[in-house]
Amino acid sequence: MMSQKRLFLLDAYALIFRGYYALIKNPRINSKGMDTSAILGFMNSLLDVIKRERPDYLAVAFDKGGSDFRNELFPEYKANRDETPDAIKIAIPYIHQLLQAMHIPIIEVAGIEADDLIGTLSKQAEKEGFQVFMVTPDKDYAQLVSENIFMYKPARMGNGIEIWGIEEVKAKFEIERPEQVIDYLGMMGDAVDNIPGLPGVGEKTAKKLLAEYGSMENLLANTHQLKGKMKEKIEAAKEQGLLSKKLATILLDCPVTFDAEAYKLDKPDVEQTEALFMELEFRRMKEQFDKLFSDEVEVQEVVPTSVGKPKKADDQISLFEVGDSEEKITDEGYYATLATTSHFYQYVEGAFPTKLFVKTLLEQKEVCFDTETTGLDANNAELVGIAFSYEKGSAYYIPFPESREEAQELIEILRPFFESENIVKIGQNLKYDIKVLKKYNIDVKGFIFDTMIAHYLINPDMRHNMDVLAETYLKYSPKPIEDLIGKKGKGQKTMREVALEDIKEYAGEDADITFQLKEIFAPRLEQSQTKELFDTIEVPLVSVLADMEAEGIRLDIPYLNALSEELTIEANTLETRIFETAGEVFNLASPKQLGEILFDKLKIGGSKPKKTKTGQYATGEEILSDLVNEHQIVKDILEWRQIVKLKNTYVDALPLQVDVRTNRVHTDYMQAVAATGRLSSNNPNLQNIPVRTERGQKVRKAFVARDENHVLVSADYSQIELRIIAALSGEPNMIESFQRNEDIHKSTAAKVFNVTLNEVTREQRSHAKTVNFGIIYGVSAFGLSQQTNLTRSESKELIDAYYATYPKLKSYIQDQITFAQDYGYVQTVSGRRRYLKDIHSGNAMVRSGAERNAVNAPIQGSAADIIKIAMINIHKRLKAENWKSKMLLQVHDELVFDVPKDELEAIKPMIKQEMENAFKLIVPLEVEIGVGNDWLAAH
Repeated sequence: MMSQKRLFLLDAYALIFRGYYALIKNPRINSKGMDTSAILGFMNSLLDVIKRERPDYLAVAFDKGGSDFRNELFPEYKANRDETPDAIKIAIPYIHQLLQAMHIPIIEVAGIEADDLIGTLSKQAEKEGFQVFMVTPDKDYAQLVSENIFMYKPARMGNGIEIWGIEEVKAKFEIERPEQVIDYLGMMGDAVDNIPGLPGVGEKTAKKLLAEYGSMENLLANTHQLKGKMKEKIEAAKEQGLLSKKLATILLDCPVTFDAEAYKLDKPDVEQTEALFMELEFRRMKEQFDKLFSDEVEVQEVVPTSVGKPKKADDQISLFEVGDSEEKITDEGYYATLATTSHFYQYVEGAFPTKLFVKTLLEQKEVCFDTETTGLDANNAELVGIAFSYEKGSAYYIPFPESREEAQELIEILRPFFESENIVKIGQNLKYDIKVLKKYNIDVKGFIFDTMIAHYLINPDMRHNMDVLAETYLKYSPKPIEDLIGKKGKGQKTMREVALEDIKEYAGEDADITFQLKEIFAPRLEQSQTKELFDTIEVPLVSVLADMEAEGIRLDIPYLNALSEELTIEANTLETRIFETAGEVFNLASPKQLGEILFDKLKIGGSKPKKTKTGQYATGEEILSDLVNEHQIVKDILEWRQIVKLKNTYVDALPLQVDVRTNRVHTDYMQAVAATGRLSSNNPNLQNIPVRTERGQKVRKAFVARDENHVLVSADYSQIELRIIAALSGEPNMIESFQRNEDIHKSTAAKVFNVTLNEVTREQRSHAKTVNFGIIYGVSAFGLSQQTNLTRSESKELIDAYYATYPKLKSYIQDQITFAQDYGYVQTVSGRRRYLKDIHSGNAMVRSGAERNAVNAPIQGSAADIIKIAMINIHKRLKAENWKSKMLLQVHDELVFDVPKDELEAIKPMIKQEMENAFKLIVPLEVEIGVGNDWLAAH
C-alpha cells in the first residue's frame, strides 16, 4: 500500500522574523557589514525541515502588502506594528533567490497574507488526499488543523519540533474542536495584530467562556447569564467581538490553486545555491547543504515522520536520487585550495640547514611563524614543528624531535630570530605560540602583528578565526586539520603522528595564508583609524596576557571540597522543604514540572502566568524574581538554583581545571570576543564568579597566594565608568563631586532629593546609585521601578530630577546618538570603534538598542582601554625593575597580584600610581588596594 503524500507549506515571514529576533543580541554580520541573521534563521528552518522530514512536496508562502480584506474590515489592523527591520527588508530578495535556486515554489498574492494562502492551499491539498504540514510558530494556524492538516512548529532554543494534530490543539486550547481556536483568538484579541478582542478577556477567561458557550456567537447571544462588570463590558463590545472573530479567521477561498506537480520537491541548482551561500558568507550552511544534497550518500527509502513523533535531527539520508552524470560541486568552484594553488613549501631538517635558514630569516623585515604542537593547551603542548613564511606562496617548515633535550638544542638555533627586536613577527592568535615558546625559554621580542587582533579592530562584529578570514578576504579555503589527524574522539591522532610531507603542506599553508592576511589588514587598520590602538594597546597586551596565563593562580582544593559538601547539604535541605511545601516530589530541574507545581497546583502569580513559545509555563529567573514575595517556595527555588549553579559551575569544576604540572589554574583570556573591548576569560570564566552573594564570595576565597611567604594584592578602580561619563560629558556638577573626592552616590542623592550630604538616607543613596549606574544603559522609569521599591511615577520624577541636576549628561547622551547617526559608529578614549548598523532602523526596538550602545559602548570600552594600558605599564615595570611579584588576574575593573611579603609595601604605591595615571581624564581615577591570603580577603 502506498504511503500518503506529504505537503509542507512554510510561512516565510513568521520564520524570518523568528530567526532574526533569535539572534537580535548577537546578530550575524558578514565582512561587508551586512546583517544576515534573518536569512540565516529562515534557511536554517527550511533546511532543517528538509533534513528531518524529506518531504515529497514543499512550497513557501509570503505576505505581499498586508491583508486588503482585513484592512477594509478594520483600518487599524496591524496599525501598531513597528516598521520592518532593515535586516529583514534586505533579506527578502536573497531568500527569494535562494528558493528559486533550490527550485522551491514561492506563493504570494498582493493584498493577501501568507496564512490565508496556506489555509486555502491546505484545504485544497487535503481534498486531493494529501497530508499537509503548516510550518510556522504562529498559533493562529491551529484553527486549520484537521485529520490530515497539522501544525509543524520548528525547533527553537533547545526545544525540539512540535507537531499539533487535532488532539494536541484540543489539549493546548482546552477546546472540543480546532475551529474554536477562531473564537478563542477573537475573544482574547491580539496586541501584535491590533485585534481588539473582548475587553477584560484573557487566555484563562477565553477558555472558560468557550467551555461554557462553545462559540463567540453563542456567548454574545447569552450575555444575560454573565455577571457584574464582565456582563457590562461584553454587552457593550458585541460588534467588536464579532469583528475580532472575523479578523482572526484564516481565509480558505484565496485566488490560488494547489498544483501538486509544481510543488513537487525537485533537485536544487547546487551551483547557483552555493554561489549565494558564498556571497552571504554562509560557510557552515554550505557544508550542511553539501551533506544534505550530496550524491555520495546512499539513497534509502523515504519513511514519513509519525505525527507527534519527530525524527532525530541527525538523520543523514540523502533526499534526492542524483544521476551519475551530475558532478558534485565542491569548494574549488568558489575558493582556491592547496590543491589548486601554485605554492612552494619545503622543510628544513637538521642543525646545519637550520643555521643557514636562520641567516636568511635574520635578513627579513617581517616573518610570519606558526607553531605546530601536540595539543590545544599551550601550557602542556610540545613543539612538533614551526612554519615560517615571508613571501606569498612560499613557506618553510622545521620539524622538531620528540626528545625535549634535542628540541631545546634546535630552538636555540632559532633564538636569534625570535629575540630580534628588528624583525616584525606575524601570526594568527600569537598568544598561543608565545606561550608554547615560553616553555622552551624563548621570549618573543620585537613588534608583533596578530591578524586575529587586527581583524577584531577592523570588523569587531565578525568572526576572526583563520578559516573565515582566508575565505572572506583571500577567497581561499585552508586545509582542515581533521584531514591530518581525524575527527575528535578516541581515534584522533596527534600532530606528532602525521607524515612529514603532509604536515609540511598544512603548516606551510597556515603561515603563508596568515602572511597574506597581514598584507590586507595592515592598510585597513590605517583606514579605520585603529592602527594606534593596535600598536600601543592590543599588540603589547598579547605578551602581558601570555605571561599572566602561563603564571596561573593557586587554588585551595581541600577548601573547595569542603565547600562542595556544605552546598550539597544546603541544597538537599532546601529541596526537602520545597517538596514539603509542594506536597509532592518532582524534578526541580524540569521547567515543565516546576511550572505545573507553581502555577497549576499552587496558583502563584495570578490568572495569567507567562508561557514560553512551546506552551509550557515560563520559570526563568526573571519570572520567579517577580514572584519572590508571593510565596516562600519561590524564594527557596531561587536559592536552590543559585546553590546548584555555583556548585556545578565553580566549586566542583575548578579543581578539575588545575594543571597537574603547575598545580595552578590557568585561565585563558580572550582579546577578540567582546565588541566593547573588554577581555573575557575561559577555563575557568573568572568574569562570571558572583561576588554580590555571600556564597559567591566564598568561591573567591578558594583563590589563594602562592605560599605562606606571599600574599594576594587586589587593585580595583573605584567607579571608573561613572568617572569616565563625567569626563566625557563634561558635566560640571559630577566632575566637582569627584574632584572633591565625595561619595558620588551620596552627592547625587543630596542634589536630586534636595537635602544636605549629612541628611542623605541609606535608601536615597541606594536609589541614586541605581540611577547613576542605570543611566548609561538607558534605564527607563519602568526599569527603575523594577530595580527599586519606587512606583513608576516616582521613578520618572527621580530620572527627571537627575537630568535636571546633571543637564550636560542628558545633552551628552543625545550627542552620542547623533554622532552614531552621522558616522555609523561611536568610539572610546583610545579610538576603539563600535559600529552601530541599526542606528537608523525603522524598527523602534532595534533602533533603541543601537542608541543604548551608542551611549554605553564608549564608556565600557574606555574603561577596558584604561585597564589594558595600566596592565601594559605595570607589566613593563615588573620586568624592567626585576620585581618578584607577578600579575595574575584581570577581572572587570580589578587586577590581582601574587606578591612576596617583603615586596608588599613597595609595590602597593607602584601599582596604584600606574593604574591611576594610565590615562589622564578631567576627573581623577581612584584605585583601592586590598591585601589578603586569598582573593576574597584581598578584595
